[in-house]
Amino acid sequence: MAEALATSGGAAPPVHVAIIMDGNGRWARSRGLPRTVGHQRGAEAVRRTVVGAAELGISYLTLFGFSSENWKRPLSEIDDLMALLRLYIRSEIDGLDRNGVRIRVIGDRKKLAPDIVDLIEGAEARTRGNRRLNLTVALSYGGRAEITQAAARIAEDVKAGKLQPADVNEATFSRYLLTTELPDPDFIIRTSGEKRISNFLLWQSAYTELIFLERLWPDFTKDDLSAAIQEYQQRDRRYGGTA
Repeated sequence: MAEALATSGGAAPPVHVAIIMDGNGRWARSRGLPRTVGHQRGAEAVRRTVVGAAELGISYLTLFGFSSENWKRPLSEIDDLMALLRLYIRSEIDGLDRNGVRIRVIGDRKKLAPDIVDLIEGAEARTRGNRRLNLTVALSYGGRAEITQAAARIAEDVKAGKLQPADVNEATFSRYLLTTELPDPDFIIRTSGEKRISNFLLWQSAYTELIFLERLWPDFTKDDLSAAIQEYQQRDRRYGGTA
């Protein structure tokens, strides 16, 4: 029933859903398991969510996979996460491509290992023509850094005479962001019960609805996504105006 309500007979599904995937470590700790197991189960939740998003008619799905602040974590955990990332790309790329999913990765790639960058570039090139679902993964990403870098690039173009100061407006600024090809998210989900956006899509989420779930990320399912869509569809988005 939840899926039917979200996909037919009522409001159209949201165009762009973004998710802060939180709670892998707590999921593992509550079960007396290593954090690595929590991250592995989190990767399984990614697979379910990508499939579910496509089935529910979502056009753009953005997942916050690894923040610029996550580099502060213990090196052993970072190594485990990067190994899991390698495994995910290698094992999932065939299925993603076959099911019409286009992959993009946004963030600071300079901090990633060269072989991971090669895997990312290969996945992006292979899936560039796919249209069923646009999957964006934020890796080594921070919203403040993205805005700062965009401002610096604009300043360089103004200095070079490629852009006039009077031409700098919100639309211009958006074109300098890493998400220039993406619409702003309709809503952001954060799992695990935390109620903050943690430096994620700061510019893009100016009028984005926020949905906070108690469920830990490894337990997230298509039904949770469908329920979040229904909650979003019941909200009155006024963008500063009146109903």
